Amino acid sequence: MEELDPRRPHWVPAVVAPMRDWRGKPGCHRGARYLVSEHDLRPTVSDFPAFDNRADCLRWILAHRMELARNLPDAPVVPVDLARWMLGLS
Repeated sequence: MEELDPRRPHWVPAVVAPMRDWRGKPGCHRGARYLVSEHDLRPTVSDFPAFDNRADCLRWILAHRMELARNLPDAPVVPVDLARWMLGLS
């Protein structure tokens, strides 16, 4: 995150745990918020891809939709503004 320019928005793929002890992140609580790892396509709070705009983030999500559905079952992956996500606003 240190290399991200704080003066402009960054879009990242995010997911919310749909239930307690969700298969995508065993041990989590319902409603836990995570970003998606760029390398293993699993819930994370680091190692996430960042995009200059929402469209590029959405294209990345769509390009990886099969793996994301397998690794993050029953939870939609959505593009979110990183600053808003960090503040808990999205």
